[in-house]
Formats: sequence, structure tokens, C-alpha cells
Amino acid sequence: MSKTASPALYELIHSLTKSEKRYFKIYASRHTIGEVNNGIRIFDFIDQQSNFDEEELRAYFKGEAFLNQFPITKNRLYEQILNALDAFHIKSDIEAQINQTLHSARILYSKSLYDHAEKALAKAKKQAIKNEKSTLLLQILDVEKKVIETRGYARSSKNKILKSQNNSSLLIQQHAFGNKLWHLKAQLFILLNQKGQARSDEMLAQYQDIYKTYKEIEIPHSLSFYHQYLQFHFESAYHFAIAQHGKCLKYLRLNILHFKENPNKITKFANEYFSILTNTIHILSKSQSTKEMVSYLNELKGLAHQLKSAKNEDLKIKLFSSINSIELKMLNHQAKFEHAIQLVSTIEAGLIKYDEELTPARKAYLAFNIAIAYFGVNEFNKSLKWINMILNNKCLDQKEDIVSFAHLVNLIIHFELKNNELLPYAIKNTKRFLSKRKRTYTFETVFLQYISKINQANDKYEIELYLSKIETELLTLKNDPYESIAFDYFDFHIWLKSKVKNKSFQLIKREEFLKATA
Repeated sequence: MSKTASPALYELIHSLTKSEKRYFKIYASRHTIGEVNNGIRIFDFIDQQSNFDEEELRAYFKGEAFLNQFPITKNRLYEQILNALDAFHIKSDIEAQINQTLHSARILYSKSLYDHAEKALAKAKKQAIKNEKSTLLLQILDVEKKVIETRGYARSSKNKILKSQNNSSLLIQQHAFGNKLWHLKAQLFILLNQKGQARSDEMLAQYQDIYKTYKEIEIPHSLSFYHQYLQFHFESAYHFAIAQHGKCLKYLRLNILHFKENPNKITKFANEYFSILTNTIHILSKSQSTKEMVSYLNELKGLAHQLKSAKNEDLKIKLFSSINSIELKMLNHQAKFEHAIQLVSTIEAGLIKYDEELTPARKAYLAFNIAIAYFGVNEFNKSLKWINMILNNKCLDQKEDIVSFAHLVNLIIHFELKNNELLPYAIKNTKRFLSKRKRTYTFETVFLQYISKINQANDKYEIELYLSKIETELLTLKNDPYESIAFDYFDFHIWLKSKVKNKSFQLIKREEFLKATA
């Protein structure tokens, strides 16, 4: 029998906090007939396992009757844990509370206790309005209509019916708007994650088609907090996708202001606010706004501390990934590569801790920026190790931008290491990768042509000639809206400039940074 058979129960148990585990045992003991609680015994055994091993479990409980129907026993235990979690979290889960009150209203209605049902519905409605739960509000209004119909229209006023109708109409409009916008946002992000920012008229047209559909949506006169956030979020993402960074920053700042005007929403929508801050810092990095970047990074760290007691596992992962990615990028941007490398041990520990939870894309961006840091201090073998983590990760095949630029940086590392025998194969492999994914953009084409020529050059004078020519061409491409995106990943032009001037990459990078921020 496989050691990984049916790991769902193991995964659920190991996701529980100490408080949740303690509550489950209290809950399970209350719902057990007899003295022996097999559920708690199985729970405790699986809880102490470092990896799920069903053979080990069966050996430990050998001879126990419940093993004869162990799949059923596991399912019952799984459901009991979920029921315990439901009871444990209901006080902190407003949606669960509203659903519970609504369920009570339905029961009261079925017993013809209409006054009682109306009171329960009024309580549920008040909670739903306060917490912007439009889907639940629609359900509440449906039950209200049933109460009105059953009790007889004589008990209801015309104004009450009109108010119910207006509330329903407004909620339906808001719900329809939010639903349409969410699906368009999903289309936008799928395209953005797979293709990256627009680098051709064809890609631009795809993004513009999505935006055109968005502009055709009827926007309600009144938007909930979440729907307003979603609108700003969509606008900022779209303008980032088409490389209109000024407009992207405008909508990011509007969203930050939106949260600052509703500070109670920051904790409630912590993941969303984190994303806004991290995206703002990323866009600011393009305009050399170091002071403002540091300000938002400090806010991000402060928010992490503020939410420490309430954050869930997903938020912990986001904190680890986002803050480290930003700090790496900022330090690399300032050519403070030694400082960036000091973060590596912490990041490595986090990558091990959150290995299964971190998405391949998040891992890739961390790996890429670590590779750049090592490149900046001429530790090319260590840089190559982190680049290979990206190139060898098959799960990243759809994340074309990061993989594509990892291929190009890989060529530069081999050039620096003087791997003259490996470089031709690496160039060939990169060309095949880009061609297969139809990423033969001008930057990539020019870069590959010259790196091939440099590799085939007969002497250092010929190499210097090629380096000089490509530096001029790349500087032109840096001002092209479609091609400038490549320079957000790596300072290809600065590396070439360092080769032409025979100076270190770090020195030239630092000089360029100080010049831009002077």
C-alpha cells in the first residue's frame, strides 16, 4: 500500500493551529458515545507523523475493528474535524454568522412563526449590509418575499414592497457588475501571467479587447467598497499590461486612498491591500522613486506586524514572498548586491518551509533576483545555480516572461564563466525555446544574434567591436515601449557597457543609479 494513500486527512490535521486542535478534542469528546474515542486516537497518531504513512498507521492499530472500514472511518473523522472548525470559527466568520441567522429564519418560517422569522431576517440583513455581502442579501430578500406572500399582502404596506423592490434591483445591478468585472479581471490576469506585458500589436489588441468589454459594462450608481476596489484593481492591472505605467500608478494610488479612507477594511481585505502596496512599489521602481518605495515598504512591514496575530497561512506566505522579493529587487536596483545576498539564508529557509504552498511563479521571481545579486558580485556559479532552478522547473512553462529572461541571463553567465563549449548549445536551446513560444521580439532577436557572433569571434578586438554595436542597439530598444520591458528584468545595457568599458557590472550599475537619482 502506498505511503501517500489518501493524504487528505493528514493535510487537514497538519493545517490546524494549536487552538484548533485543542478545540477539536473537546468537540469530539462531546460527540462520542462510549469511553474510547477512536477518532481522537487516529487524530493524535496522524498529528505526530512527519509524513503521511498509512502502512505505519495500520501497523500501529493492528487488530482494531475500525481498520476493516478504514476509508469510512477517515471520512467520518475528516467531517468531524470540519464540523469542529465550523463551530470554532463561527464567531469570527461573519458570513457563517449571517448564514446561521438566515437558516434560523427559514426554520422559523417553516413553523409559521412569521414575526420571529422577520426579526431574524432583519438581523441578518443588517449584518449583510454592514459587511457588503450582496449574495447573502439577495437570499435574505428572497425569504422576505416568501414571508410577505405567506402572511398575506394586507399585512404589508406599498412602501415596504417598493423598498424591497428597489433593494433587490440595486443588489442585482451590483452583483451583476461585480460578477462581470471579476471574470474580465480573471481573463486579464491569465493572459498577463502567461504572456506578460504587451510586446506586440497583437498582444496589445488582446488586452484592448478585454478592456473594451469592461467599458461596455453598466456601472451602478452606488458601488460597495469591494466593487470599487475591484474597479481600481482592474484599471491598474490593465494599464500595467499595456505598459502605461503612469496610469497604472494613478489607479494603484486611488486604491491605496480608498483603503486609507476605510481603514477598517485593511484587516478584512489584508491580501488585497498587500497586493496593492507591492504592485505600487514595483511600478515606482521604474521611475527611480526610491524614497516613496522605502515608505511603502515600511508600511508593508508595519502591516505585517499589525496583522501578525490574525493572519492566515496564505497571508504568511504572501508576507514572506512579497517583502523578500521587493527588498531583493530594491537592493539589486541600487547595486547593493552584497546586502541582497545577506537575505538569501532567510529566503532559503522560507522556500523550504513553504515549498508546497508557494506557487512556481513566486519561487521563480525570488530565484531570479537572487541570481542577479550573485551575478552583481561576480559569483557566477552561484548565480547559475539559481537560474537553473527556474530553467529546470517544468511547472513554469506557461510563465513565459520569467523563463524567457532566465534563458537570456543564463547565456550571459556562461559567457562570464568562459564556458565556450557549453555556450553554443545554450544559445541553440534558447532560440528553440523562444521560437516555440513565438517570442521572437526585436530585443531577443538582436541579443541572440550578437551573443552568437561574440561566441564565434576570433579575438578580443572582434568581441569589443560586437559589444560596442550591440550596446548602441540596445539603448535604442530601451526607449521602445514594447522592448523596454526586457530591461525591467535585467540591465542588459549596463552589463554591455561594463564590458565595453572593462569595468565591473556593479560599479557601472551603481554609477547609473546615482546619476538617475541625483
